Parts: sequence; C-alpha cells; structure tokens
Amino acid sequence: MPRWLLVLLLAMLAAPAASAAGFRVVLDPAVADGPVTGRLIVAVARTDQPEPRLAIGLNGPAVFGIDVEGLAPGAEVAVGADAAAYPLQSLDALPPGDYHVQAVLVRYTQLDRADGHRLWLPLTDRRVPFHAKPGNLYSTVQPVTLGPDAAPVPLRLAATVPALPELEDTPWIRRVRIRSEVLSAFWGVPIHIGASVLLPRGFDENPDARYPVVYVFGHGDAPFGFDPDPDSHGDAAVARARDANVETGYEFAQAWQGDDFPRVVAITFEHPSPYFVESYAVDSPNNGPYGEALTTEIMPELERRFRGIGQPHARIVEGASTGGWEALALQLHYPDFFGGAWVFNPDPIDFRNYLLSDIYADENMFSVPVNDWLHTERPFRRTREGQPLLDMRHLAAFEAVLGSRGRSGYQLDIWQATHGPAGEDGYPRLLFDKRSGAIDREVAAWMRDNGYDLSAYARDHWNRLAPRLRGKLHLFAGEMDDFYLNLAVYRFERMLREVAGDDYPARFEYGRPMKGHNWHHTDWAGVVREMATHVDANAPTAPAPADANEGP
Repeated sequence: MPRWLLVLLLAMLAAPAASAAGFRVVLDPAVADGPVTGRLIVAVARTDQPEPRLAIGLNGPAVFGIDVEGLAPGAEVAVGADAAAYPLQSLDALPPGDYHVQAVLVRYTQLDRADGHRLWLPLTDRRVPFHAKPGNLYSTVQPVTLGPDAAPVPLRLAATVPALPELEDTPWIRRVRIRSEVLSAFWGVPIHIGASVLLPRGFDENPDARYPVVYVFGHGDAPFGFDPDPDSHGDAAVARARDANVETGYEFAQAWQGDDFPRVVAITFEHPSPYFVESYAVDSPNNGPYGEALTTEIMPELERRFRGIGQPHARIVEGASTGGWEALALQLHYPDFFGGAWVFNPDPIDFRNYLLSDIYADENMFSVPVNDWLHTERPFRRTREGQPLLDMRHLAAFEAVLGSRGRSGYQLDIWQATHGPAGEDGYPRLLFDKRSGAIDREVAAWMRDNGYDLSAYARDHWNRLAPRLRGKLHLFAGEMDDFYLNLAVYRFERMLREVAGDDYPARFEYGRPMKGHNWHHTDWAGVVREMATHVDANAPTAPAPADANEGP
C-alpha cells in the first residue's frame, strides 16, 4: 500500500464520526387548538444556560430549521439532514458528543395583503426577534448524547412564549400605541405603531407651550437611553457609553432635567414589520406603506397630543445603524416634512457599497475573485483592528435557518424586503441566492430605480432636492465601522460634493483613528443641543402650515 494512502486512511479513522441523529418534534395538543404553520428551529448547545432557544444568534448554538405547514395537534415532524443548518453544513456534520437540545416553532399568521397575495408571516407589534416572539411554541431543554448510532431525539412543543408586559408610563415618558389605517388596510389586519414619548421639563406645568420634536430611530424603549435610575449607572454601563463617546442613560437624564437644557420632545418608535423588528420607515412593496403611515398618521397625531410645534423646521430625525438609514431615507424622501437629519453609522446608503459588495458590478455576494485561480470570502464583520470575524456566506446560512422566503427577521432579509420588489408569489424577490451568493442584477437595478439606494436617489433628484436639503444633512461614521458601513458614507459624501460642490452646507464627520460602529462625535446631550440650535436658526419669520409634506 502506498504510504500516502495509508496516511489518508489512518487520518479518516482518527476523525470523529459524524452524527446522523435527527429530531422528532411533536406538537402538543394542549398548546394548539388547530393546525400551525411556521418555522421550526432546533437548537443544539453545549450548555443549558441560557436555554438554547434564548441563545440563538451568530455566536450561539448550532441551529437547524425547516418550514412546517398546517402541523396538526398531536402530529410529528422530522428534522433531519435536509434541514437548513448553521454554522455547520448539515446536521450530519454535528460532532458526536453530549448536548442540550431545544425546539422552538415560530408561528406564522395568514395575511391577505391588499395587493392580492396571501402570505404566511411572523406577525408581532413588539420589538423582539421573531424566534423569541410571544405566541411561539417551544420544548423543554433536553440533555442528549448524539452519535452515529443514536436514535432520533424526541422533542415536544408543549410551552408557549408569553405576552410581553406592556411598557408603563413614567413621570418623564408616556407610552402610546396608535392604529395605522393605511398599514391595516395594506395587511388586512390591525397594525399599530408604538411610541415612547420623552417629555421636557415643565411640560405639564406649561400647558400652552409647544415644542420641537426629535424622532429617535433606535432599538431601545427610551429616547437616547434616558434612565433616571442611579442604579443604571454601573461600571459596565459607563464602559459601554465611554466606548461609544456618549454618556449613560442616567447621565443623559440628569442633563435632560437641567435648568439650561433645551426644551424638546423626543419620541422613539416600536414599528416592526412582518419581516423585521424595524419597518425601515419607508414605503415598500413588501413591508407596506410605513413612510406614509409615519408622516401622515402617526407623527401628526403625536405632535397633536404632545404639543409639537408642527412645522418642518421643528421636526428632526435621528438614528444610528438601522435608524441611521431610516433617518436619512425619511429626510430625502420627505424633504419638506423634516427640518434636519442626524445620521450615525447608517446601514448601506450607497449600494456600490452594500457592505463590501457593489451589487451593480459584482456577480457574487459571498466570493471575491482575486485572479483566475483564487477566490476569497467576503467579510461581513471585523474588529476595529481590521480582523475579519464573520463572512457573508455564514450570515446568509444563519438567516436561511431562521426562515425561508426572506422570513428570517434578520439583517440581509430585511434589507431585501425593504429595498427590493415582491416576487410572483408575493414574498420578497431576493437580491442574491443564499446558497451560491449569485446576485440578481434585475433586482439590483430595481432597488436603485425605486429610490432605495439613497445616494443614487439624491443624485438623480438633486435639482429638486438641493434647495430643500440645505443645512439639513449631518452624517457621522467611524472609520473602522464593524460592518464596513463607513464606505457607503464616503461614497455618499463624494456624490454630494460632485453634484452640489464643496461649499454646499452638508456635514460629514468621521471617527478616527479606529472608531467602530458605535462611534458618536459627541454625547447625546450635545446632540440634542445641536438640534435645538439648528431648530432655532431655521425658525421661519412667519408661521408655516403644520401639514407641509411631500412623499416620494
């Protein structure tokens, strides 16, 4: 026997055998009074703390997912080698060993959309990942030993994720939930948008006062993290805040309540779509008319209830990351409705840098051709020193486990649902194939032509936008943004200088050196002071109509 063959055989014998075990998941009749449709996910973890279903994430347990349609109470479904898998290639690649396993079924709702499509989607009005949303079904955590001879593991969906507690009013924050008629008509079910309204000092004592309104597009339940509880000002909170160059929520609360702090109302939204925990705040064939809902229904009603000035100069949008894209998109598409946008580390605003892909020129989202012989994986996330941590192929694989047809509720899928067209089946027509990474150029062109590439939109409509955006754009990004988002901001600035000239009043600031995705040029109190100064400087000499608005 040749020596090389002997070495190969010995290596194969020494390698651990793959686990061929699957899972048999039963729907307990006690938690379902009829058939259930949704996404079934099995999580396989080394530990039971936290529960595997609660640890699902890019750095969490191994996960395996399949669609279930009309699963009857008492019926069983198998999760095997054909399930979508992350981070492994398949269930068969799971190494033998001791694990803790748990199943969770993301429940879908049948929706008859106004465009005639009947869809099954995860529906919630709360800001929570879809695999953790109320109403989902899950099994107990089960310790198992998996190996090539193991029998399929039985799991029983016998528990239901409870409803989230309602957010309560505080002396400073009022909670509001408003039904949107245009969104309800689009989706065929009642759709509500929640708002947390941070009131200025003296609001109740001065019933005739009217205030500028700052719309904060963030992921938290309080604008700018406002928290008057001194116990929230711990070492960990201070460290996180200082790393981002902002203050803690407690420190911001002290400034907000101060004698010399600007008197403004700050509002943050809870506005999930059936495709993500955030709607992305614009009209979209897949998400629905969220831009129309916010600008014609929700914001005017909030300004009526909380005594907003109701004029464009006194209506500011702010956001970071997802919220950064939302803030810029609203300012561009409704230039006469908003008086300024503070945009931090936004999601891709120029699709020539859709992260690291140019979706108009590149052929593949996953692989970068180096030469005729070599290809390298396209990163998705890096450290501030530049070390790649995760790549696009793995991100897409994770989303493929969480949901098919763009229903993962995760990052790439919501971009495609927001930016792209609906397919013939009514679900989002995806920009790229999740297995191969091949880019659909027709979808890319549709995204640009319909105004979701914000840089291209501004360029194409600059003659109309130029007088309406003067002094309103304030963009900030760290030069080592964890997700390479600074690159699209650079492109947006170059575009603006090309069409408007170097003296056009728009602001761009970059965090250097080695500032990441959380970077801010000043703390939140400083941001609000900037906004208040901007409002005062742009106040009209004569009253303007309260309903000035322009849609896309």
